[in-house]
Amino acid sequence: MTTNILLLEDIPEAAAWLKLQIAQVFPDAVFFDASRVNAALKIIAATHLDVALIDLGLPDGSGVDAVAALRESQPHAQAVVVTIHDDDDHLFPALQAGAFGYLLKDQAGPATVEQFRRMSQGEPPLSPAIARRVMAHFASRSSQRGRPRSMPHVALTDRENEVLLRVAKGFTLPEIAVQLELSRHTISDYVKQIYRKLNVSSRAEAALEAQRLGLFGRGRRAQEHVV
Repeated sequence: MTTNILLLEDIPEAAAWLKLQIAQVFPDAVFFDASRVNAALKIIAATHLDVALIDLGLPDGSGVDAVAALRESQPHAQAVVVTIHDDDDHLFPALQAGAFGYLLKDQAGPATVEQFRRMSQGEPPLSPAIARRVMAHFASRSSQRGRPRSMPHVALTDRENEVLLRVAKGFTLPEIAVQLELSRHTISDYVKQIYRKLNVSSRAEAALEAQRLGLFGRGRRAQEHVV
């Protein structure tokens, strides 16, 4: 069984580098190359895709349009932005459009491969700098508005709250497993259950829900147990 991957990148060297990295995780990959947004939209309309690696700054527009089109027509596919842009003006529109992950091109090859490996296991790939920016954004909103009220229709257990807080802070599943002294598979099951309860599909959305649930107010207590 093959993995169909859309690669929307207008720089040939960058495209070749990305293929080398993701092929280490998906050796059965079949690539559909596009260097323009319009070309990517045609591929999305005509091809069943499993993964899409999408740059943002393209000659004919923004890759966000491709992210949105993929989310609308093929919600099962994982759209991952791969870009040089780490600012809020690029990050949050991409996440809001439905990006499953957001990676920076300045990551080293092994780190990028590891992110793709996590993606293959269902974990949204986020560069560490992006995870920190998301956390800083929501922490700033929380401090400006005061402690947010809990959402009464969402019932998470204490353990699920602990896991959600750490996911929102950008810890990896193995790191959370060590911190809570549980197996990685158990943590993975918790994450799936949390995402299902909150109706989210990305770390960014999970972070927003954690902020709404008031978990960051309990963050110091949780950090006391972090090695």
